[in-house]
Amino acid sequence: MTDEGAVTVEALRRPRIKPEHRAYRTVDGHVRVGSVIHGIGAEIADPRGWVWTLVEAMDGSRGPSEVVAEVLRVHPDLPGEDARQAMADLLAAGFVDDAGAPVPLPPREQDRYSRGVPLLRWMDLAPRSSPWDAQLRLRASRVLLIGVGGTGGHAAHALVASGVGHLHCVDPDTVELSNLNRQPLYREPDIGHPKVEAAVTTLRSLNSDVRVTGERREVRGPGDLAELVSADEPQSSSPYDLLVLAADRPDAIRRWANRVCLAAGLAWVDAGYRGPLVTAGVYVPGQGACWECLREGEIARRDLRLGPDQDPEVASPRMPWNPANAVTAGLSGALLAHAALALLTGVPALEPGFRFGTNLMLPGDPVHQRTPRLLDCPACGERA
Repeated sequence: MTDEGAVTVEALRRPRIKPEHRAYRTVDGHVRVGSVIHGIGAEIADPRGWVWTLVEAMDGSRGPSEVVAEVLRVHPDLPGEDARQAMADLLAAGFVDDAGAPVPLPPREQDRYSRGVPLLRWMDLAPRSSPWDAQLRLRASRVLLIGVGGTGGHAAHALVASGVGHLHCVDPDTVELSNLNRQPLYREPDIGHPKVEAAVTTLRSLNSDVRVTGERREVRGPGDLAELVSADEPQSSSPYDLLVLAADRPDAIRRWANRVCLAAGLAWVDAGYRGPLVTAGVYVPGQGACWECLREGEIARRDLRLGPDQDPEVASPRMPWNPANAVTAGLSGALLAHAALALLTGVPALEPGFRFGTNLMLPGDPVHQRTPRLLDCPACGERA
């Protein structure tokens, strides 16, 4: 969601191979950077041995020119431009950061996010001027969350704990005893009280550096959603950077969200569970399939072989309440928060227009659904 300017090696104070991507040599003399196990890595042929000298010199104790000088000291016949270009290539691949970059956060926040920032740095394969860039983008972000039940409660907890700048929560319900098997923001004394009030209180106590607001409001139609995402200033399409949809009622709420976000140019994510199946979706207007494209693709792939006059919904019937426990709600909330954090920070980089998740009946078989954008889609197609 963010555009980054070009970052060059010369702009780094003390370039280093990221600690999470520490290099090592293979038995055949190649240099491996990153972790192949985690899907983040590269193997570089090094017949003359200078690449290994380069990565060892990039330990965060030297400036760019000093790194090159160290490589040329050991390999005097190597053109200096080769060493500079190799550094630039490692930076472009996401394996390098700046050990000398200032930390632009107060000590309290440095300590709070000291475990999360290395994970962002690990997954971030874009060249950055500082390992704290992603955290700063998150800190400046504004998120609208609709639904603070099971999925939404877990997602809200993760977003606030991670350091989102402003989270605005919307929910019409009161806390009930049956909520407590899966909804993490509430306790027995909250029963009978508005969910949004209890949620805001809990979230503020979790992280006072995050602005958390809320309103008790029911979404009854697309007009309500449009009003929620609308801008206070006419020059802007929305006061939010992202809509996080964690409500599954009314039945059409995802279709409403899709249309409203397309009109507002607002990225959005959703998640939920249907029995043991837990999924989340990632949508950015103008980038890949919209929710309705994916919905049509899913129906086509399922090959339901419906009888006459049968609605596709009969294959996934809705019940008076959605069967769930703390595990399915927690998984869907975690997936939802991951999708939101990825769009807000750019880490990891995602190509929008897909759903992903897991089926607890088939835990070794991950769910991934991607459909090309449909040209005749009534929401985002050429004639929409």
